[in-house]
Amino acid sequence: MPSAGALQRDFAAAAAAYGVPQSVLLAVSYLQSRWDGHGGAPSVTGGYGPMHLTDARTALASAPHHSHGAEDARGDTSRTVKRVADAGLPEPSALPPRLRTLERAAELSGLSPERLRTDRAANIRGGAAILAEAQRELGHPASGDPGDWYGAVARYSGADDTATATTYADDVYHIIRSGEHRTTDDGQSVTLAPDPDVTPETAQAAGLGLRTAATGGTECPRTVACEWIPAPYEELGEGDYGNHDKADRPASASVDYIVVHDTEATWDVTLKLVQDPAYVSWHYSLRSSDGHIAQHVPLKDVGWHAGNWYVNAKSVGLEHEGFLVSPDAWYTEAMYRTSARLVRYLAKRYDVPLDRQHILGHDNVPGPTGAAVRGMHTDPGPYWDWAHYFELLGRPLTPTAGPWADVVTIRPRYTAHRPLYTGCAKPGEACAPHGSGAVRLHTEPSENAPLVKDAGLRPGGEDSTVDVNDTGARASTGQSYAVAGRRGAWTAIWYLGQTAWFHNPVARPTAVGARGWVLTPKPGRADVPVYGRAYPEASAYPADVPVQALSPLPYRLGAGQRYVVGDRVPGEYYFAPAFDTSGHRVVRGEEAYYQIQFGHRVAFVKASDVTVTRA
Repeated sequence: MPSAGALQRDFAAAAAAYGVPQSVLLAVSYLQSRWDGHGGAPSVTGGYGPMHLTDARTALASAPHHSHGAEDARGDTSRTVKRVADAGLPEPSALPPRLRTLERAAELSGLSPERLRTDRAANIRGGAAILAEAQRELGHPASGDPGDWYGAVARYSGADDTATATTYADDVYHIIRSGEHRTTDDGQSVTLAPDPDVTPETAQAAGLGLRTAATGGTECPRTVACEWIPAPYEELGEGDYGNHDKADRPASASVDYIVVHDTEATWDVTLKLVQDPAYVSWHYSLRSSDGHIAQHVPLKDVGWHAGNWYVNAKSVGLEHEGFLVSPDAWYTEAMYRTSARLVRYLAKRYDVPLDRQHILGHDNVPGPTGAAVRGMHTDPGPYWDWAHYFELLGRPLTPTAGPWADVVTIRPRYTAHRPLYTGCAKPGEACAPHGSGAVRLHTEPSENAPLVKDAGLRPGGEDSTVDVNDTGARASTGQSYAVAGRRGAWTAIWYLGQTAWFHNPVARPTAVGARGWVLTPKPGRADVPVYGRAYPEASAYPADVPVQALSPLPYRLGAGQRYVVGDRVPGEYYFAPAFDTSGHRVVRGEEAYYQIQFGHRVAFVKASDVTVTRA
């Protein structure tokens, strides 16, 4: 364990060695990693250490996000299921310089690549060396004034367009002006004192020689750098088409959800795929190294991304760059911040509540049918920092009720909460220790008790596992559940039709009290069915629109059980089976549904089956 104050001294030493103002070095590092070292583990784009020096050559995934697994990204049985082929990955030598900065840091500092990856002090020196080189190449002196380093900071971003580079630099200088203090993932206290009077030389951006990104057609807030790279809407022959559906949202259907994904592909491959009419689509891609955003599908149209047509028709999909073989990776602060700004913009535009029943991970989207449950994707997984994300959204996940409330919201301390996961690199092999926002759920209040079962994932009745992609016994930060019992340091919740226990000691709580509405089966009902989509009753469909089966999921909500209520929604189906949009229409029924937090994924129950009360 490093001595107290060691990390602060490492920044001071590196700044002095390379003539970089310490505040600049600290602020750049904060925007990349929040000063965390992550135990030497790489980020989703192969970035190492507090300075996020990139060495992505050994971090390429085997297949992009939508090219593996059994999920049909469109998630609608009204047309033939589209399967997408595995996409080719670039050779390491073809990776852009922004993904090979560790190599350059080794050349400049004389430190070995291994030390730059694993030694925190070396990593900081490598980052300082890159900043100093950028300052020299731009023809600026090694000034002690932080404001004189604007151009070098913008270049450090690795962005190839002016808007992204300057947005990145503006964020760094905002951090310098406001200051930061934080305890890192290895217990180091670091402080950047505020410097509200710093004046960055923004005119230096003109000397970067970067391109101007095409912004026509983008729907983004002014606080991010956004580029228009459209996904094609084309006929493919034999009645097939791709790679999204035309609509007129919110007039045709309301936008109620924002879905967070990761790509499992490089940025260049991600853009190549979304521009392929035979692939699938999403609305936005976000680049890890600098937070750059590309929009692909107009918000009024429906992307094929979530694996559930009901959710697709009512959501916006955000793909975050990441392509490690091991999913136990971390995301840069730059990407978290631009993603949060985009989500705040979308939420305000469509009146989407900023909570975990509307801001979903792909791993929270239910299978539309029982047969689809096992094929649903599991990103962004247990290492996405939902607590920090909601702080950036301006909706921190704080208690709204006392500690003995009838509803709890999952909220472990991310950096200190490190449950064991397996399967990151090889099946059954332990993942590297890593902060996590998810708690594990047992059948009894004991770490030795079996994990709860998921009848959809394992119809044979097998127990859930600790595999990183197994969502069968997992509750995630921000999700709220009705309390089923308490015993000592353990709390039980209702989950997938059963009682599920998680460790929740008073001294180190992993959940906070919450208010909310809950539902339970109406009196006299032994149980009620649960659905993965809220489709209308058969009588609501016109003669020329095929009736969509309600198709309950393989779970039951039993008498006496309670689940936290989200929206009350009408049964709704967007009929869009063909390239010709003249027959597209929205079918709405009389039957209403409640969205609930049923397991790790959300679900729906008929309003006529349940009684709703205040918790």
